[in-house]
Amino acid sequence: MRMRILSWSLLLLLAVIPSQARAFIALCYHDVQEVVDDPDGMAVSRDNLVAQFAWLRENGYRPVSLDDLLAARRGEGALPEKAVLLTFDDGYASFYTQVYPLLKAFEYPAVLALVGSWLEVPADGQVAYGDSLVPRARFMSWEQIREVAASGLVEIASHSHALHRGIPANPQGNEQPAMTTRRYDAASGRYETDEAYAARLREDFSRNAALLKKQLGQAPRVMVWPYGEYNRLAQELAEEVGMSISLTLDVGENAPSELSAVRRVLILDNPPLADFVWQMHNPQWQRPQSLRVVHVDLDYVYDADSAQQEVNLGLLLDRIQKLGVSTVYLQAFADPDGDGTADALYFPNRHLPMRADLFNRVAWQLRVRTGVQVYAWMPVLAFVLGEEGDLVLSRQADGPAAPDPRQYRRLSPFAPKSRQLAGDLYEDLAKHAAFAGVLFHDDALLSDFEDAHPAALAAYAAAGLPGDIGVLRADETHQGAWTRLKAEALHDFTAHLAERARYWRPTVKTARNLFARPVLEPASEAWFAQSLPRFLERYDYTAVMAMPYMEQAADPEGWLKDLVQRVAETPGALDKVVFELQSVDWRHDNQPVPGAVLARQMRLLARQGARHYGYYPDNFFHNQPRAEDLMPVMSLRTYPYLP
Repeated sequence: MRMRILSWSLLLLLAVIPSQARAFIALCYHDVQEVVDDPDGMAVSRDNLVAQFAWLRENGYRPVSLDDLLAARRGEGALPEKAVLLTFDDGYASFYTQVYPLLKAFEYPAVLALVGSWLEVPADGQVAYGDSLVPRARFMSWEQIREVAASGLVEIASHSHALHRGIPANPQGNEQPAMTTRRYDAASGRYETDEAYAARLREDFSRNAALLKKQLGQAPRVMVWPYGEYNRLAQELAEEVGMSISLTLDVGENAPSELSAVRRVLILDNPPLADFVWQMHNPQWQRPQSLRVVHVDLDYVYDADSAQQEVNLGLLLDRIQKLGVSTVYLQAFADPDGDGTADALYFPNRHLPMRADLFNRVAWQLRVRTGVQVYAWMPVLAFVLGEEGDLVLSRQADGPAAPDPRQYRRLSPFAPKSRQLAGDLYEDLAKHAAFAGVLFHDDALLSDFEDAHPAALAAYAAAGLPGDIGVLRADETHQGAWTRLKAEALHDFTAHLAERARYWRPTVKTARNLFARPVLEPASEAWFAQSLPRFLERYDYTAVMAMPYMEQAADPEGWLKDLVQRVAETPGALDKVVFELQSVDWRHDNQPVPGAVLARQMRLLARQGARHYGYYPDNFFHNQPRAEDLMPVMSLRTYPYLP
């Protein structure tokens, strides 16, 4: 079965309407059949395609060509209102027999993406297509391709030569998209090097471009990423061979100035006209989905016995499937002593021990088996790296500056060495695993006695502030500016980490843990160097630690109600804040919080206007908190609306 990257529900989220004359949307089709028989949901019926084309015409949509887009990018005229780019992937024979006649009848231009290795198979041969073999006749012949290419309606694009497949991605045997996966060699126990990976992509792109030029007389100008998977290195290599334009399966509309990664609406499950119209015109699908989050310790999945580890993974997958949530925050670092500092990591990397090569395995299984979005939960500064002189230092009145034993052991965000070390780890994570986002751990804080690292003191002085913490603390004006400077340093540090990851995973979103006290008590911002309004500006989501027992609230539900109300005071905040409840009372011998209590708290959050919520931690071994209690308020599959 082919890897299915997007679900029907996510397709609905992709539906957008061009909001300005220069904007356009792109539609992604695959096979077209008289009677649809496709378990992957990628095919549409000919009748439905005719109806969709007719509806586009009757409702003012204007299909545009690649040349139209390039002209608009050069400033030679704006695109028409409701501009649409029609694209067809894989080169099925049905493009010639079903689609091409329609394009001629409607005078619609389109892009056709071809996989070279499939076309090189002899006419009576079999094409390796996903996990199966299919007759070569299922795909277009070169004669048919030359005819459509000569028509002036069809732009021929590269869909890679032989990267439309999965390759071994980890020791456990997962196969993942060849375009973005470092091949794992079971015999040697090693991954593809950076050099070998780049060489493999370069050779593939060049080979397919040469093949298409030989057969059609013109090299392709467009790269269409198989499964929608790409990275910035792949974009750079494609541009080297003349393909500066690429088509993705990312979310959203497009502008002609941004053709390096064109977003497309993936047409799935053969939608009848009413559903197609709804997808195109219903503005509510432009809003992000409500998030239901389970925050998972990978330390619980890990076991020195690989067989037991697989059993543990199965339990986790069954539980997430049962809960029907949208998102999993998955630990990517190892913290067996529970001090919040990364002693090791669950992925190959250049600086810390690898406890087990596990994160990619679990993240991929969660993605393909349960359909959730996986965020890699990672520290920002709390790594067992560097010497004491590299750490955040606290300046106390009765002694020299030293790390505060009451806080996480953290690298100083002001030290260039810290930036390099942590950035390397985020890049290594992105090279070796597929994930939708990053959750920045709650270690990204600086108290009102921190940071006294020499690089930090130099930064204060460069900003026109005293280079002495005692002086800074003594003056209210200085202290406010100092707090803001530290907060921005942390934001800049996380932005650097995200950028290192996005080179390999360009669409990665960010979330960051925020303590509740800066929300409830603005004066406490100085104690953490954290501010809700700035978090909302800098991250896709803010994961507020809505943990009343940890905060020793006398009235937990009243405390939660107040927290939501304070968040709501900032316009738009409820669209970007995830309220993370606690399922364990750590201050009382790690007593579990009953599932019924958590469910009641979630209903309270929702009544107050919270859109996104979840909990930490999850004990999938003992069904804690009880799934039966949580499903009515957590499952977006069975209970999309709160009762």
